[in-house]
Amino acid sequence: MTTPLDGLQPHVRPHVASALQRAGLDSWIPEGPGKWSLPLQFLPDENGQGGWVELMRLEPGTKLTLHRHHGEVHGLNLQGQRRLDDGRIIGAGDYVFEPSGNVDSWEAVGEEVLILHVVVRGDVDYVAADGSVQRHITTADVKAGYRDFCASRGLRPRLAEAGA
Repeated sequence: MTTPLDGLQPHVRPHVASALQRAGLDSWIPEGPGKWSLPLQFLPDENGQGGWVELMRLEPGTKLTLHRHHGEVHGLNLQGQRRLDDGRIIGAGDYVFEPSGNVDSWEAVGEEVLILHVVVRGDVDYVAADGSVQRHITTADVKAGYRDFCASRGLRPRLAEAGA
C-alpha cells in the first residue's frame, strides 16, 4: 500500500504531511496520469484575477502540455527536476517566474518524483499547437475540484480563500 509521502525526500515529507492535514486531505488529488495536486490556499480576486497556491507532484516522464497563463506564476522546485520547453533543467531549490501571457510546456525528468510549489494567478488555458484553447481552468474550477475530491472521500474541506 502506498502513502501520500512515498517517494518524498525526508526534508519534504513533514511539509507535505502538514499541508495534507491543513487541507483536510488523506491523499494527493489526482489530475491525470502521473500528476497530482495538493492545494495550499485559494487567493482572493485582485484586478479580475483570482488564483491558487499548491504543491504539484509529478512522476518522472510526466509532461504538462502546452498552456498559457492569464496571470503570473511563481514556481519553486522542492524535489526532483523538470525540463522546460527551452531545454533548461530546473532542479531542487530552483525558482522560475512566468509572466502573464507566458505559453510553455515542461516535463518532469530524472529518477525521482518532482514536487513543485507553485503560485498561480489568473486562469490557465491548455492550448493546441495552433493556439486554440483545448481546456480553460479558473480558480473556481480548482476550488470545485478540491471540494469534489473531499466529498468523494467523505472529507470536510478546510481551505478557504485567503483573507476570507
